[in-house]
Amino acid sequence: MNLTVTGTVGIDTVVTPNGEHREGILGGSAVYFAAAAGKYTPVGLIAAVGEDFPAEFRKQIAGLAGVDATGLEVRPGSKTFRWGGKYLDDMDHRETLFTELNILIEAPPPVPGAYAACPVVFLANMHPGVQHGLAKQFSNKRLIVADTMDLWIGAARPELEVLLGDVDGLVLNFDEAEQFTGLRNTVAAGKRLLEFGPRFVVVKKGEHGAILVHRDGIAALPAFPAETVVDPTGAGDSFAGGMMGSIAAELARGGAAAKDPGGFQVVRRAMAHGTVVASFTIEQFSLGRLGPLTKAELDERYHQYMHMLRLE
Repeated sequence: MNLTVTGTVGIDTVVTPNGEHREGILGGSAVYFAAAAGKYTPVGLIAAVGEDFPAEFRKQIAGLAGVDATGLEVRPGSKTFRWGGKYLDDMDHRETLFTELNILIEAPPPVPGAYAACPVVFLANMHPGVQHGLAKQFSNKRLIVADTMDLWIGAARPELEVLLGDVDGLVLNFDEAEQFTGLRNTVAAGKRLLEFGPRFVVVKKGEHGAILVHRDGIAALPAFPAETVVDPTGAGDSFAGGMMGSIAAELARGGAAAKDPGGFQVVRRAMAHGTVVASFTIEQFSLGRLGPLTKAELDERYHQYMHMLRLE
């Protein structure tokens, strides 16, 4: 296994500004990440769901290209994590309607033995104490990156600070970077976060792209110009999946990432892949667009994006 993700698998309710309401759809940080990363490299998924998790969702996850769902535990007597959100008119901000942690307050699933030697690990959004405990179970990690959210910044900051001292990179959105640091300027906030230990921070800014604040430099990438925005849920997780999947694939090929998987240029290039994958995710609810996405479609849009970035 080239890449492993730990995180949530859940059941979502999404309300959009045009009045569309989707209830009981597949979601969760690990799901979106794995669906994106699997387009680049084999990825193992570690998460737990309750006995209420629909069988068709398990089948959908198992059928995702490149995804090994051996680490998905269905726990009898438990209830699946559920989240509901309503997007505001700009689609870059949302209100949380409800969060039912359910199985997330229980002990996390173990890391399968087949995943333990994985060189690249992504700790998708979960309680930072759980993320840290899972991270320690990987014996051969060369690159470990974490995601977080406003809930944990407010409720579990001490554990999050400990986690940041043991990871190579952090991915979060601009509101969360400001919440953690108290700094509105994204670059200043990123540099402050580096003081807690990571080698790099990627700050997601929605339709305004993403900024990389690395110990070796700073880079900014725009978003891919989207004509259709149906549901932004999971865009950040799929961005991370594309980014980490491309790094893991390059590492496996013996490319530049083999020498330094967390290097400035390696991460910067990988962010372009994450940006392109995320641009597909927002076109449909849940995995409606990302799941059946083909390599040909992905490659075509990547080339369009790279052409867009050229100044000469």
